[in-house]
Amino acid sequence: MAKPSPDTYPAFFKKYVDTVPEEDLPTAFANQLPVITALLNNITEEKSNYAYAPGKWTLKELLQHMIDTERLFNYRALCFARKETVSLPGFDEDAYAANSNANARNWNHMLEEFMAVRRSTELLFTSFSPAMLELSGTSNNNRATVISLGFITIGHVYHHKNIIQERYLS
Repeated sequence: MAKPSPDTYPAFFKKYVDTVPEEDLPTAFANQLPVITALLNNITEEKSNYAYAPGKWTLKELLQHMIDTERLFNYRALCFARKETVSLPGFDEDAYAANSNANARNWNHMLEEFMAVRRSTELLFTSFSPAMLELSGTSNNNRATVISLGFITIGHVYHHKNIIQERYLS
């Protein structure tokens, strides 16, 4: 499960893949979990309602975005691994956040959900054979391989980890 080359995913996602230090997908998943868990577990219920500027997401909305996006990337990976031929739709992250009801939720329950989704993600990618990981499909009119979606998923979380540290907790 080596790190994918940039020609196997949309150029927009290169910034995510580049944040993943590992070259191996299972190791990348294993190494990220304690880092993100430690960060998120140190955020209080009160702090989780914080947005660093008007019109920006609260920490709850940001975590819900991470959960939603991971689920969507997993769906894409599953479809591609099963040789889906139809182009999958994109999604409007701002519309999803606006309709998420995240700010009415309990932070600790959201953390449990994130951990459950992440565990499911790891199990999904572990279930793929090497041949399945190399399969590709189209979503939002862009081609990507199954393995690239694994690295994009990890990179997306690192991207938001950095935003949390720089804009919400500094």
